[in-house]
Amino acid sequence: MDLNRKVASLAMLGLVAGCGVSKSQLESKSLEAENYRRQYGDEAEKVKALEAKVAQLNEELASLRKDRARSDEALAQAREELEKKSSQYEQLSQSLKEEIKAGKIELSELKGRTVVKMKDRILFSSGSVAINPEGQAALAKVAQALKDVQGKLVRVEGHTDDVPTDPKGPFPSNWELSTTRALAVVRLLQEQGVSADKLSAAGYGEYRPIASNKSPQGKSLNRRIEIVLAPEDQAPGIKNRSASR
Repeated sequence: MDLNRKVASLAMLGLVAGCGVSKSQLESKSLEAENYRRQYGDEAEKVKALEAKVAQLNEELASLRKDRARSDEALAQAREELEKKSSQYEQLSQSLKEEIKAGKIELSELKGRTVVKMKDRILFSSGSVAINPEGQAALAKVAQALKDVQGKLVRVEGHTDDVPTDPKGPFPSNWELSTTRALAVVRLLQEQGVSADKLSAAGYGEYRPIASNKSPQGKSLNRRIEIVLAPEDQAPGIKNRSASR
């Protein structure tokens, strides 16, 4: 029997108070009825509180779902932006498709930064800074593609593995080796028609690896030349030159 029915039953007993029921019995039943009424009121308040809490949780859940939907949409847009390839990337990809297919060149782009990556074995013999014939042919194709690129600097970056050079040799450290190789590539690109005022060289030695130097495969990946296309307005002194015109 639930509280409503029990209270109603006890209330009926009041109607028979004058039908042989003692005063003490009546008072006992009345008190019992009052207790049930109070309990019913307490339970009703608890139910209201629980219903309010459920409603609050439902609102919070709906808000979280909206936030998740907006987050997913923003993430999808960001991913799309990152994966979007520029017209210059597509142009380079088409111009160098044979070299890319042959594994001589890797082309990548992220946030508008285009990188032409070449393994050093394509360009240089071990310990040498003279570009070999295969490398010269590949770089000539790169130069032809870069000549048509507008609004970009062409920065050649040299990288090595972590094997030390001979301190008494022509390259006391990998700094010298990587920088000299980058300069050799710059000279060839200039000879092939890339504008000199767009070109620069940098050597990073072994300090920017893309793989672990603990394996021969990793060392091979780290020995590389990267030709980076960067926005032209990032050139050192560009603001000063613009102001002096």
